[in-house]
Amino acid sequence: AVGGGCSINMASSSGSVALAEKLQGLNGLFAIHKKKGPTSADVLNLLKTKLLKEAGIKQHPMKRKKQILKLGHGGTLDSAASGVLVVGIGKGTKMLSGMLSCSKKYTTVGEFGKATDTFDALGTVTEVQSYDHITKDDLESTLKKFRGNIMQTPPIYSALKQNGQRLSCLVKKGEAVEAKPARPVVVFSLSVQDYNPPLFTLNVECGGGFYVRSLVNDLGKELSSCAHVKELIRTKQGPFTLDEHALQEEKWTIVEIVKAVESGVQLIPSEVACKKLKIDSQDDSEQVKEAT
Repeated sequence: AVGGGCSINMASSSGSVALAEKLQGLNGLFAIHKKKGPTSADVLNLLKTKLLKEAGIKQHPMKRKKQILKLGHGGTLDSAASGVLVVGIGKGTKMLSGMLSCSKKYTTVGEFGKATDTFDALGTVTEVQSYDHITKDDLESTLKKFRGNIMQTPPIYSALKQNGQRLSCLVKKGEAVEAKPARPVVVFSLSVQDYNPPLFTLNVECGGGFYVRSLVNDLGKELSSCAHVKELIRTKQGPFTLDEHALQEEKWTIVEIVKAVESGVQLIPSEVACKKLKIDSQDDSEQVKEAT
């Protein structure tokens, strides 16, 4: 009986060592499905905790020095948003800057008639306006102003920094925050999926640095009303799509991530370079570069 127990322990130990080696040998990119609620950083810490536990490695996931497992993400998703979150593991973290500038696709549900300080449903309502005058044709016509190379002012509640601290954190602390100036961004495609006032659903494909919350807020103003984002889903980032590549939480295992990283190797070359993409042919056939 003792021998049998010893054999099981040895097998278990051997299995943990193998998993630990496999995990620490991983280098590349893969995608996970971020749920609505936690921040992108929270999700990354949860992923790291799960992987270290499975590999039998004891290390606090929040400690940055001498990391046994190095993880990073390729672009923050708001806590109220869900969808594709690209993750870099090991040396793959050095490839994440390419993900920041690659194209992204979103589906968003906006609501006319109410504006909030955060430009989404988590914020405090700051303005109420009539929206009865807005038709679907009005909305579709106004979208033309937001396609192609445009200037966009980022929201104050964002991950952008002032004096080394996130604007959103400074605002919550009650500190004075200066709005960032408008900057160039690019929108490759923008269309109405559904219109059921006061709600409207948009499909967006954009380059790096673009804020869907700002788009919806600006749309409300442009249509002599106001608006905010009720729901936001990132359906694609670079070559990674929500349906095909984003791992659900139950698949955040070493074996599944090894498969995902291996598959990612086949996807990366065509998108990391971020080749020129065409804006909707209905508006402009000229090729444009993505904003970084």
